[in-house]
Amino acid sequence: MSDTTAATAEQFAGLRVLDLRAGGEAERLAELQGRWRGLCERSFGLDGDADAAAKAIIAHVRTEGDEAIIELTERFESRRLTAADFEVPMGKARAALEALDAPTRAALEAAAERVRRFHAVQAQALVSTGQIAPPESAAGDERATEYLASRVAPLQRVAVYAPGGTAAYPSSVLHAAIPAKVVGVAEVVLLTPRPSPVVLAAAALAGVDRVFQIGGAQAIAAVAFGTATLPRVDKIVGPGNAYVTAAKRLVFGRCDIDSIAGPSEILVVADASADPALVAADLISQAEHDVQASPVLLCSDPSLPARVDAALHQQLADLPRRAIAIAALRDQGAAVIVDDRAALAREADAYAPEHLELLVDSPAELAAQIHRAGAIFVGPWTPEAAGDYTAGPSHVLPTAGGARFSSPVGCWDFVRYTSVLELGPKALRAQADAITTLARAEGLEGHARAVEQRLRTDPVNVQAKVGGAA
Repeated sequence: MSDTTAATAEQFAGLRVLDLRAGGEAERLAELQGRWRGLCERSFGLDGDADAAAKAIIAHVRTEGDEAIIELTERFESRRLTAADFEVPMGKARAALEALDAPTRAALEAAAERVRRFHAVQAQALVSTGQIAPPESAAGDERATEYLASRVAPLQRVAVYAPGGTAAYPSSVLHAAIPAKVVGVAEVVLLTPRPSPVVLAAAALAGVDRVFQIGGAQAIAAVAFGTATLPRVDKIVGPGNAYVTAAKRLVFGRCDIDSIAGPSEILVVADASADPALVAADLISQAEHDVQASPVLLCSDPSLPARVDAALHQQLADLPRRAIAIAALRDQGAAVIVDDRAALAREADAYAPEHLELLVDSPAELAAQIHRAGAIFVGPWTPEAAGDYTAGPSHVLPTAGGARFSSPVGCWDFVRYTSVLELGPKALRAQADAITTLARAEGLEGHARAVEQRLRTDPVNVQAKVGGAA
């Protein structure tokens, strides 16, 4: 153990405890409740420095294109590229797959197959719908028919961002690219600086069409606006650092994005039945991602935090990324104690975690009472790690409380819906009074006249006028 790591380990004295049970001293309880609300209201991606830097990078890429990418890549990554170097031939990705050791390849293939199978089922729900709605008394009269539909079609081109170098996550390539290909996206572009062989192999397995070895805010800007070398995309998905996140937010509107992604987080909900060793292991599984990760325990057993602390100390001792995990546990970790099972459900919803684990009696019953989570892992045999790799649903999930209003990446992210409306003359006439009245109530006379112009030229209407005059 290095001196730095040893010092970090010595600074971890256990999870901070927030005891929210009723009956405590009122002022102290109010303070703890305020601290818990602060954890629930966490935010990410509002970094002023990152926003300013990303804004400048985007402007540079918009005006200078490929030359800006060359300059910025050298400045931030100490890599000198030419525009011809940006794209990695897909033959290299296929070669990386062939060169993988057998166990790693088998694991990637198993994960890819399960992700593909899950999303193939999910995609079946994304169907075009249509309604032909003639009045019952006018069945068969084409003039009375109205056709109302919602038509679904895949996006044409999507970019998947995946961190490169030492932070190589081939699983993220599978979990973002495969749903896009399942629904028929014509071209999936992977952005990843310094792509490792295993990331290239994952790209080949996922059906990625093109790989570009650029990253950072400059990569986001390049595909949002397009350059001579990089194509403009319809949507960007995948997590990145604060600068990537800021850039995604700033280009939204030029293209779509999945979400404003923050550091990884887990809320382990536990009661007296929970095994503290499992609780500790699952907290560590997220804490080792990033010093900014949020590993939180929510429990109804006041004795559990101390037992989890003991298990944490034991399991951290030989963890390769222990310094990172300890920093996350120390700085963002917490053990929150509540009165009962109802409070577990209520406070889990308040936190709205990316990953929610239920290590309780009757976990499926509790899962049905919780409505705000990116993914729910039910029972002791469902570790969050299974969701990260092989379970099937995409592991690209809302963070920082985003589960209150957004969803995991899925097939729905890679399609668009178009409303289709067709009215016959009688169908329009039946709605005309309501349309013109509402248009004039809003001060939009042109809208009303657009309807009335059609009614004046309706052959039936014209014929009626002629007949009446005769």
